[in-house]
Amino acid sequence: MMTKNMVIALSRPHVLFFLLLASSLMQCHSRCNFLDENLSTTNIKGMFVFGSSVVDNGNNNFLQTSTRANYLPYGLDFPVAPASGRFSNGKNVIDLLAKLLGLPFIPPFLDPLTKGLRMARGVNFGSGGSGIRDETGSVTGDVMSLKEQIMAFEGTTLGELEAELGCGSKESLCHFLFVVGTGSNDYSFNYFLQSPPDSDADTDEKLQAFTSNLTASLSQYFQKLYGLGARKFVLMSVNPIGCYPYVKASRPMVRVQSMNRAARLFNSNLVSLVNDLPARLPHSHVVVVNAYKIIRDILKNPSPKGFTNTEEPCCEVRSMAQGGNGIFCRRGGLTCSNRSSYVFFDGIHPSEAVNDRISSKAFTSYLWSEVYPFNV
Repeated sequence: MMTKNMVIALSRPHVLFFLLLASSLMQCHSRCNFLDENLSTTNIKGMFVFGSSVVDNGNNNFLQTSTRANYLPYGLDFPVAPASGRFSNGKNVIDLLAKLLGLPFIPPFLDPLTKGLRMARGVNFGSGGSGIRDETGSVTGDVMSLKEQIMAFEGTTLGELEAELGCGSKESLCHFLFVVGTGSNDYSFNYFLQSPPDSDADTDEKLQAFTSNLTASLSQYFQKLYGLGARKFVLMSVNPIGCYPYVKASRPMVRVQSMNRAARLFNSNLVSLVNDLPARLPHSHVVVVNAYKIIRDILKNPSPKGFTNTEEPCCEVRSMAQGGNGIFCRRGGLTCSNRSSYVFFDGIHPSEAVNDRISSKAFTSYLWSEVYPFNV
């Protein structure tokens, strides 16, 4: 029977977090040979990352695709090596979240050097241009869909991790964070290519059906990872895709609103998914980071947060009229000098300063409107 104090505790997100963490630790015992036990400031031993360009840290460098960030000015402010394949001027949200967790940079799966001790703290499978649906991103060439990313994790990484840690996945994976950041490309470069905003093909019924299909597929992928041993999940919401410089420059305002409406619908479904999954996946914990709201708050009131430019990309982007696509930085092109004050680095990707704000909110915020139902 629940006491009055328990009810009060459960109404406070930070108290709820510690209650659930205690429950998780009780269910997560292992005899694994984890490395550098004092490296992490939390109970998290590493991260496995899945998704699109918002989390990709170099996998597309090894794929035949036009969606690449392996050239300057991408990575101009990255501390280790510039042009590493991150779609930003510096660190992406995964790099910054890893730092807050006391973890090193998570290596990309397709890098031949990602093996042995280097993968013992996790692996990043993210692939720029990819989506939840298999066909998303096909217009840009060879990318790894979410399904292919999870297949790579199961078919290759899992066995190597078990050999490295000296224990089975059911013992080890409950100590790792599984981060998924995908979905925006399924709208920008799939749904809205087939059903342009404000056209007869774009109806509420069609959008709701498409979104329901996306979240149903995502739920199945969560269940797949859970079956392999994953227990701690972080799900990044879709960003306000209608606010991208690429979209604003090429589409009328009514289309901007339609794309943001789609993002909000998807993100609302994510919250429902978070509420539903624990009942079907015992001892699992799923967190949604509402990057949509965090970015929208910056766009609505940028100055107090240190931003001055919310409309333009920091790097030189060629429009379609100039032979570009309005999205990616021109190779070797110019950049703004005050990169930390720009919201967007290129036509669709946030600057490191925005990524830093998202990761910080994910780690520390107690607001359900920013992280739900508790922070990372």
